[in-house]
Amino acid sequence: MIYFSVDKENDESIGCLTPESKTFISSYLMRIPLLRRARSLRRYRQIISVLLKYGFGQVLHQMNIFTRLRIGKIAQKKAEGLERLTYAQRIRLALEELGPTFVKLGQILSMRPFLIPLDLVLELTKLQDEVAPFPFPLVKDIVEKELKSPLDELFSSFDTVPIASASLSQVHKAVTKDGSIVVVKVQRPGIREVIEADLEILRDLVNLLEKYVPETRQFDPSGIREELKKSIRREIDFNNEARNIEIFRENFKEEKSVFVPQVFWDMSTALVLTMEFIDGVKISNLEELEKRGIDKKVLAQIGGQMVFKQIFDDGFFHADPHPGNLFALEGNIIAPVDFGMMGRLSETSMNELADILISVVNWHPAGIVKVYQDMEVVAEDVNPRALEADLADFLYKYHKIPLSRLDMKTLINEAFEIIHRYNIHIRSELMLFSKALVTYEEVAKMLDPEYDLVTQAVPYVKKLAYRKFKPKALLKDLFTTSLDLRDLLTTLPFELKRIVKNLAKGRITLTFQHKGLDKLILEIDRASNRVSFALIIAAIIVGSSLIMRLETKYTLLGYSLIGILGYVFAGVLGIWLVIAILRSGKM
Repeated sequence: MIYFSVDKENDESIGCLTPESKTFISSYLMRIPLLRRARSLRRYRQIISVLLKYGFGQVLHQMNIFTRLRIGKIAQKKAEGLERLTYAQRIRLALEELGPTFVKLGQILSMRPFLIPLDLVLELTKLQDEVAPFPFPLVKDIVEKELKSPLDELFSSFDTVPIASASLSQVHKAVTKDGSIVVVKVQRPGIREVIEADLEILRDLVNLLEKYVPETRQFDPSGIREELKKSIRREIDFNNEARNIEIFRENFKEEKSVFVPQVFWDMSTALVLTMEFIDGVKISNLEELEKRGIDKKVLAQIGGQMVFKQIFDDGFFHADPHPGNLFALEGNIIAPVDFGMMGRLSETSMNELADILISVVNWHPAGIVKVYQDMEVVAEDVNPRALEADLADFLYKYHKIPLSRLDMKTLINEAFEIIHRYNIHIRSELMLFSKALVTYEEVAKMLDPEYDLVTQAVPYVKKLAYRKFKPKALLKDLFTTSLDLRDLLTTLPFELKRIVKNLAKGRITLTFQHKGLDKLILEIDRASNRVSFALIIAAIIVGSSLIMRLETKYTLLGYSLIGILGYVFAGVLGIWLVIAILRSGKM
């Protein structure tokens, strides 16, 4: 492996190159594997150092990472109080320290309770993403470059101190030339390069894991990395977040108690997002809520209705409604922010969720198993009766218990245990919906300790459960079925005619493929071999007996020596056959 360094101080000496040429050459060089690996060496060492810090050295050595990547010995600086932390806490802290790519990786893993232990799933849902802000001159350069105008021509004022900062971006308050108060979300400089480098490093780590730690293959590391790549690339394009805000705003345009900010599209790009300023207070600031006369109990109810409408009516929901992403305005109005991570329920997912809820409402565990089988989320070797029995225990555990005594987090955690036990591959969008409900319940209980999320959810759940039986839905299904029937009727005669023609010309062949008969064939071969062996032994005994009656030259104790040898040989073969039968365990 070749390593090299770039002298940044002498970089400006290439005076004949324009900035665009330097950018092109740099991006071209980064495509060359050796150069990209050399640029990433520092990041490799940083990642390994953090993993060592949190006590994962044994896994790194098992992966043979130091030899394969030719990385020298790194000093192991252990985190303080490491012995008091669980393995799940150590994983979470390591991911947070490693930055946005790894935080996103943890979020993806937290949506797979069928792959990782439940305690790790619960710990990864606590991932935080807060870092120190980057300098204002860089903010100014990025905004001016993206919006193609000087900052003072775009805004009448622009706060130099950010009001929020995360690993992907930071947010500044500003005022446009027409007097609109806005917030400008600016992507952290160089973050795309960091993410791309991290994805390359993760590819190397995944290859080493699958090669040297084969037991990790059951967790599908390659598949998780591919999903991470698609998800994080979508999130760092602010145009996606802007479209999410527009959809969300349209869905809640009739709701006076929910405020969704307006996007300023002419001042937004993939790296800069400008939207309406929310003059509110964080929902977790309880003292300020009381000062502004905001009713916390009413706010909890409004927030719950907002979450339920998103999930059960729209199928498009805020996937992370934690206190930092929810603001309260005077008049008991709730305002969500940060629309980068959104959940989407397709029509098929909504129908599947409706089928599950119908079975839950009717206390019908066999119906849930059937839906899981139709969704193909359970393996073929799973015992459906055992799954049904566990689901029955789960349902009847809460049967006829007052809804006010139910806890959504406990319910979902127990459901996760069943999912993990039977390796049920629940789709990520349904996991996001569960996470959103649990996250908001904690927020609502903070506002109102007596808040009952389950009771408030029941009308929405019933509405979704019976949405398939509405006249409009039935007409839609009937129309779809009629189209399928029309296609069948128009194509069936032609297909039948073609089949008959090919059959008459001898062009159709039937191929039979047996499955599961290999073991039977093996047993039949073994049995026939034993029968043949027994016949040979019998023939030797019969032949030896005939020889014993003959007068021969060679005798032993007056008996034919050849006959005696035949008996001995037959006896040895017989004992061998008996031992083989006993060893097989089948008499």
